[in-house]
Amino acid sequence: MALVLDYHLHLWEHGPRPLEATVEQVAAYCEAATAAGVTEIALTEHLFRFRQADAVLGGWWDDHRPPALVDAMGRWWASEQGGDLDQYVEAVLAAKAAGLPVVLGLEVDHYPGRMHQVAELLAGYPFDVLLGSVHWLGPWGFDNLADEAFAAEWDARSVDSVWDAYTTSLEELADSGVCDVLAHPDLCKVTGRRPEVPDEFHARMAEAAARSGMAAEVSSAGWRKPVGEAYPAPPLLDRFRRAGVAVTTASDAHGLSRVAERRGELAGLLAAAGYDELVAYAGRRPRPVPLAGAPAPGSDGAAAAPPAGRPPASPVRRA
Repeated sequence: MALVLDYHLHLWEHGPRPLEATVEQVAAYCEAATAAGVTEIALTEHLFRFRQADAVLGGWWDDHRPPALVDAMGRWWASEQGGDLDQYVEAVLAAKAAGLPVVLGLEVDHYPGRMHQVAELLAGYPFDVLLGSVHWLGPWGFDNLADEAFAAEWDARSVDSVWDAYTTSLEELADSGVCDVLAHPDLCKVTGRRPEVPDEFHARMAEAAARSGMAAEVSSAGWRKPVGEAYPAPPLLDRFRRAGVAVTTASDAHGLSRVAERRGELAGLLAAAGYDELVAYAGRRPRPVPLAGAPAPGSDGAAAAPPAGRPPASPVRRA
């Protein structure tokens, strides 16, 4: 059966706020997804938002320079804290046990030299899928354009040096073996600045995904950014296909209004690249599923399939 996936969803917007996950929240996401023709979603909250992660990884930026970026990262990290990983896992597992079409995931950033600590932290939890992301280079949160210190840093670096540093981090993340899917794989284009010839970087990204066995995410989030296009760019998506890299689809929504955003256009990009299937996950194990056809022009999608039932969830690890 063809599935329509939104495999990158967050319960909370960024910034200070109560971070309590509830079954009702998850159910609302499932309802919004089903109404948009999506048959399975993955809840993938940011690992760094949970106090268990802060206890293990907090302060990772202190060994870096320059001080302005170190200070900015410390302030930003503190503003994101407050969630409880066990409580989040319990809420999603309860939704699964109730038969809602959701899988348990997490978005995991690259922590150079500390990915073994990340693996140890997550080892006892029953995750279905882990997304791997690169959001910062050292203490520079390069895609956090709302922060003045982070935004100004773009003018202090060459485009090629940014893309090279990003691609190196992506390669290290893939080689760590911690995650299953590369989220927004060419996020380094977020401002619209690209090397004159990005082929070398695209080739390295595709090779990293292929050798690690990771899938790549095809995300509508880039349409909401200055770059104004999906992640990945069509030439990179073509490289992924030729390298045998599987794909998921995602909105990277941080609220109900963006669930399944532009999913029809994502299906069109995949069809143009020659993909005829997606990959879904259960218990960190991938399974191929046929790619549903792109909707007709002017349509937001086909009728939704009924939610699939789920077996009872396994016990939650207590940190």
